[in-house]
Amino acid sequence: MVSGNTLAAVAALIGDVSRANILAALLGGKALTAGELAECAGVSPQTASNHLSRLVDGQLVTVEKQGRHRYFRLASAEVAETLEHLSLLSAIGPVRYRPTGPKDEALRVARTCYDHMAGAIAVGIADSMVKSGAVFFDGNAGMVTERGEVFLAEFGISLSAARKSRRALCRTCLDWSERRPHIGGWLGAAMLQRCRERHWLRPAGDGRALTLTRTGQAGLAETFGLPAEALRIVSPESCG
Repeated sequence: MVSGNTLAAVAALIGDVSRANILAALLGGKALTAGELAECAGVSPQTASNHLSRLVDGQLVTVEKQGRHRYFRLASAEVAETLEHLSLLSAIGPVRYRPTGPKDEALRVARTCYDHMAGAIAVGIADSMVKSGAVFFDGNAGMVTERGEVFLAEFGISLSAARKSRRALCRTCLDWSERRPHIGGWLGAAMLQRCRERHWLRPAGDGRALTLTRTGQAGLAETFGLPAEALRIVSPESCG
């Protein structure tokens, strides 16, 4: 059983604004240096290093040394999902703490959630796969059906690698902007990778936002029945 002291310790780590900004930057799934994270958090490099030491000690962040550089990333997909859930709580909290809508529009449409996809597109894909009987959800758990395994193979995803992984095949991850689940776990990561391989999605700058290409608009419509208009994605810059 998790003790109150343990929860309080984790909450204290996340509760600092600078550390929260560092964690939010790492939600994009990229490994970043202390200098890059200092810029994201708006603090000095020395202050960022102190915060990162605490996050590493608290097992929320890991560090890897390559040459002269040290790269930081979230410790696990579970840490990422916890942060995403906290974002949901902030979105449904008191009005004065709610995030504003327009400036977050790109993130609400499509973004990375550590190594999988979140936002309106991700939730639309999850809804489509549930409706078609490819997957079904039971609380936080998800299961791929035989029909789903055939569908995924046609989409270019083989589950043979998943069976060798210690990671859960399919999990639900409650989307903070849509307030409904998208697909996490091994399958969520594989779906994002496949969408990138098909050039359906590409990074929108250095942050977490993803841009849907025109190829992706057509692919989502054909494969998952998701019309671009319904997802508010008509953009002259999204040109496959």
